[in-house]
Amino acid sequence: MNIDSIKNGYVIDHIPAGKGMKVYEKLELNKLNCQVAIITNAKSKRTGKKDIIKIDKNIDINIDILGFIDSNITINIVEEDKIIKKFHPDTPEKLINIVRCQNPRCITSVEKELNQIFTLTDKENQVYRCMYCETSLKR
Repeated sequence: MNIDSIKNGYVIDHIPAGKGMKVYEKLELNKLNCQVAIITNAKSKRTGKKDIIKIDKNIDINIDILGFIDSNITINIVEEDKIIKKFHPDTPEKLINIVRCQNPRCITSVEKELNQIFTLTDKENQVYRCMYCETSLKR
C-alpha cells in the first residue's frame, strides 16, 4: 500500500484501532476540499493495531475532540514535508457540542439551540456531567 506523504498538514497517529472513522466524522473531515487518508488496523508496536489519519492541509482541528476520544493520540503537525511539532491532546475539562445529552428530559432535548456542555467531574474514570441536568457520561 502506498499513501503519499504530507507536505503541509496533520498526521493524527495512535488512534485506537476502529476509532479512525469516529475521529473522521467528529472532526467533519468530509467537508474538506483536500486529500484525507484513513488507515485502519495499521501495525503498532505499542498497542498491536492502530488507526492513522493524514490530512494534506493546514486546518483548525478541535483538539478537545481528540482528547475526549483518547488522550494517547499523537498529533503531528507537518510543514514542508517535516514534522515541526508532535504532541498528545489533554483530556478536556469541558466539552462543548462534542457529545449530546442522552437524557430525554434535559432542556437540550427541547431547546435545540442550546449548546451541549459537559464538564469533567472524575478525571480518573473519565466521567463527564451535563451542565443542565447532571446526567453522567463516561468516555
